[in-house]
Amino acid sequence: MSLRTLYVDLNSFFASAEQQLRPELRGRPVGILPVMADTTCCIAASIDAKRFGVRTGTPVWQARKLCRDIVFVQARPAAYVDLHHRIVAAVESCTPVGEVLSIDEMACELMGSERAEARAIALGKRIKRAIYAQVGEVLHCSIGIAPNRFLAKTASNMHKPDGLVVIRQQDLPDCLYGLQLGALNGIGRAMEARLRHLGIQTVEQLWAAGVDTLRRAWNGIEGERYHARLHGEAVASLPTQRASLGHSHVLPPDMRDPVSAQAVLYRLLHKAAMRLRHYRYTAGVLTLHLHYRDATQGHRNWVDQARFSPHADTFRFNAALAELWQRRPADTAPIVKLGIVFSRLVEASQTTRDLFDPVDRHAGLNLTLDRVNQRYGPNTLYFGGAHKGRGAAPMRIAFSHIPELQVERDG
Repeated sequence: MSLRTLYVDLNSFFASAEQQLRPELRGRPVGILPVMADTTCCIAASIDAKRFGVRTGTPVWQARKLCRDIVFVQARPAAYVDLHHRIVAAVESCTPVGEVLSIDEMACELMGSERAEARAIALGKRIKRAIYAQVGEVLHCSIGIAPNRFLAKTASNMHKPDGLVVIRQQDLPDCLYGLQLGALNGIGRAMEARLRHLGIQTVEQLWAAGVDTLRRAWNGIEGERYHARLHGEAVASLPTQRASLGHSHVLPPDMRDPVSAQAVLYRLLHKAAMRLRHYRYTAGVLTLHLHYRDATQGHRNWVDQARFSPHADTFRFNAALAELWQRRPADTAPIVKLGIVFSRLVEASQTTRDLFDPVDRHAGLNLTLDRVNQRYGPNTLYFGGAHKGRGAAPMRIAFSHIPELQVERDG
């Protein structure tokens, strides 16, 4: 079976991006923070910081303990998105990018003579040189080459940083036996526990497991597909549809009072509503998440939902959020994190209008708000409820979502 996929995985991307943009940070341990606060965690760590044990999710206090010389930098998502697009263009100068999987990962399908091992390796080296030359010499990547995307991603994780690993069909399964189950894509803590319940504790046992066993582990056809991918077969990706859309934010200490928290919630709501319209969806459910920190009871979460006929009208979302806010617990514990999520998404073209509201009365105003804010910045026009929170909740980059700067850039 020939090599079919080349997988590009940028190493310590956010931290490397800062080192590329700020030469004084090069060669130093760097931790990237969502906000400059001692109560937060690193969302990325440089290669130098990782040598001291600092990882994504390491609290600031622990990072300082592990590496006393670490430099903390506040994340600049817009800069990372810009570099991401330049990196994609650099890879495209060598071979077409089949799919962008996240801001720091992409897959390229090998075609024709590129499937020969020597040519595939040469292509991988050419991609590395293109990124260095066209984007920046600090931006290293690990490349995996294999018979399918699953194994190519696995290969890209085997040698970091700056690796290039090939998994050939004849290398299977021995080349995988040194890995832990959790090192394989698609096996998180919950799935690992389910596999262990079925007697599968090692990659060797996973390889030997039959299709029926993996169908039980994955509760259906996905187990069969996982079996095929693990064994090197080319498995087409299933079409996906967006299931939800939202934003969350950790509040700084000076904004954990109810008035400030509510203002930030409206800011999150308005950002999400603009994205909803940009992607041409409507939503039928709005979920509010509040995370409290109480000195006596510790951390507590509160979640509630509002349901309605699908629409994309910020005015009506405002009313739904106000109702949810009134239903929150009546206590004085500070709110440290909050979020809103739109779900039950329907493509706007497939949405049936409410019998009692056949005309979208605010369509013109919503369109005007979006156009003005996309052109001049998201805080040019905004609803009064978001006034105190208009500078909060900056752009964030989720694993599977790369912000569109036109829609989500900060004010």
